[in-house]
Formats: sequence, C-alpha cells, structure tokens
Amino acid sequence: MPSSFTPFDEAFMHRALALAEGAIGLASPNPQVGCVLAREAITLAEGTHLYDAFDHAEIVALKLAAFEGVDVRGATAYVTLEPCSHHGRTGPCADALIAAGISRCVVATADPNPQVSGRGIARMRAAGIAVEIGLCEAQARELNRAFACSITWHRPFITLKAALSVDGYLAPPPQARSPNEPFWLTGPDARAEVQLLRHASDAILAGIGTVLADDPLLTDRSGLPRRRPLMRVILDTHLLTPVAAKLVQSARQNQQQDLWIFCGPDAPNDRRAALEECGVRVIRVAQVSSDEPNLAAGLNINEILAHLHSAQIGSVLLEAGSAINGAFLRQNLVDQVVLFYSETELGPGSMPFATGNAGSFALEEKMLAVSKRMVGPDVRVSGLLHDPWANLPSFG
Repeated sequence: MPSSFTPFDEAFMHRALALAEGAIGLASPNPQVGCVLAREAITLAEGTHLYDAFDHAEIVALKLAAFEGVDVRGATAYVTLEPCSHHGRTGPCADALIAAGISRCVVATADPNPQVSGRGIARMRAAGIAVEIGLCEAQARELNRAFACSITWHRPFITLKAALSVDGYLAPPPQARSPNEPFWLTGPDARAEVQLLRHASDAILAGIGTVLADDPLLTDRSGLPRRRPLMRVILDTHLLTPVAAKLVQSARQNQQQDLWIFCGPDAPNDRRAALEECGVRVIRVAQVSSDEPNLAAGLNINEILAHLHSAQIGSVLLEAGSAINGAFLRQNLVDQVVLFYSETELGPGSMPFATGNAGSFALEEKMLAVSKRMVGPDVRVSGLLHDPWANLPSFG
C-alpha cells in the first residue's frame, strides 16, 4: 500500500467497501462497487451499484451530490473498482468524474475486464486527475472474485462447500441413514453461514444422489434481498428426479425458471416432459465415460458451465456428494473451498468427501489464503485453489 495514503483515505475506502458489500445479491452479473466522494474529512456523497438501477456507483454518488446541491469540484473519489471507460449499459464513469471536476481518485483495484483494465485510469490521468491505486486492494478483489472469473475465464467461479465429520467424511453410509431426510453434521451457526454463502452465489449445484437422499429445497433462506432467485442446478443423467421432490414442487409453485436439471442424451422423454410441465428447465448435455458409480456422474461439466455462463451465472456453490465433488476437483474446476468440520466422528465406511481424491485434509494443503475460525462448536476452513485476479497487470 503506498505510504501516501492517509487515515482519512483508509476510512473512506473502508466505507466504499462496505457500500460494495451491501450489494451482494443485487449487482451480479456486474461487479460489486462502492464510491465515496469526499473533501478533506467530510463525506460529500456516496453511491453503490445495483444492477437493476443501471447507474454505476460513481454516477449514483455524483447524482446524489447534484441533487443535494453539493459542489464536488476538487474533491476526491474513493472507488473500489477502476471507473469504466467504455459504453455498456451506461456511459463511461471516468468521463463523468472528469466532467464533475474531481481532482483526485483513489482506486482499490484495476478492473479485470479487458475492455476497461487500465483505460479508465489512463483517461483520468490524461485529464489531470491524480489517480492512486491499491488501497484495500485485497478486500476489493475478494468481493469480486466471481466477476473476475467470469470476465476473464468465461465460466462461473466455483465454490465447493462441505460439512464434514472431524475425520473428514460427508455422511454415514446409506444403510445408517433415514431416507429423504437431511443428515446434519454441523450446528445452527454453521448452517446459517451456509445460507450466507448461498446468498452470495448466483447458483447452487447438487446431484441426483443428494436429491434422492435428502429431498432438499436448495433455496437461499438468508432473508437478505437478491435481484434474482438462486438458480438451482441438478446433475441427473437419467432424469430420476421425482416430480414430487420438494425442489420440483417449489418450481411448479413459483414458476421462475430457477430450477435447471442437466441430463444425458438418452434420458427418457416422458420424464423430461413431466418435469418441464412443473416449470423445470431440462437441458441435455453430452455424456463422457466415467468409472464412478454415481448416477449423476459422467455429464460434460464444461458444457454445463458454458450453459450457466451464457445465462450470466457468475458464481456457483457446490453442495454435492462425493462423486460430483471428485469430478470437479479432478477437472481442476474448483476455485474456492469452504469446509465446516463438526465434532462428530463417523469412522471408516462412511461417505468420503470426494471420490478419487485424497480427502479434505490433503486438499487443505493445496489451498491459498487459508482462513480458520470457530463457528459455534464447528470449525470453518476456507481457502482458494485458483485466484482469478492473479495475473492482472498493475497500473499503479
């Protein structure tokens, strides 16, 4: 962090980050961005980007200042992401800041979008605005990992979440479980955090094994606002999902096209018709050879992710079983891992974390930026396997 940043700079950027964080669930597929306009120690105006409102955070702040009759000439703009320089749904924010007479712009991070990256900074500097970059960069990038992944890798950012026993298993063996009932390993605090993970995701993905074993709804129950429903994605090669399943019946009731089931090319047409009648979107994808005994395995994951990317799904939360966890890990498609360990020990013979992989403890050794903390009686371990920001050039 450049030494020229003052405590006031840090305070205003932290406020801009808080504004950006408040847009979780409301900005995707665009990035979460906050802006604060300030002069010396005084806040002049603030703005947050909300996708449905069109205006970017800088424009929101400038319009608020104009509405309140506040002169922003000579002020500093604190922005969590580089102001855009191109015409998209709106005009360039860099031009708007120049026209408003801003004298200084503090940017947390450059934009990963190749259409923008460095150009907004260069445009403002060419206009005589002092631009400084890198204040709270790590926090700003963390907020927009999904956007960076989508815009640079052209696929959703994948987070694998799992609740595990202290010895690293997902669940007891099938014969020890009650059918159509979820098996809870972790406590209510950890389950509440899972709802926040769902809220921060555009889609949740599970397999037919999870549907048949738990009969879940797979909804966002955080109670927080979101601009579009959580997309529920099921991998079901042979379309064994029961029409009476809770998630199918909820799709029938809400008619929001928020349940997609991916199946193989040979799935029965009558099963497809029955599910589509309930408001489910059924998509056939190519099948690949697989030695895994799971009925959801063998579907072409890259084709599935391409469908999701085309639907502007920027982030996917995997809440799946051993086979799907293993398939995504083997294909190197997991970007972030969040594991909740309970105090329960399940013992050998229980459901493994991921088939064909060494297990969750070995995975932890590969993770970057590892964080560990207690969540009630459970332990939360999280980290990255891929950082979509890693190769972004610096414009400081």
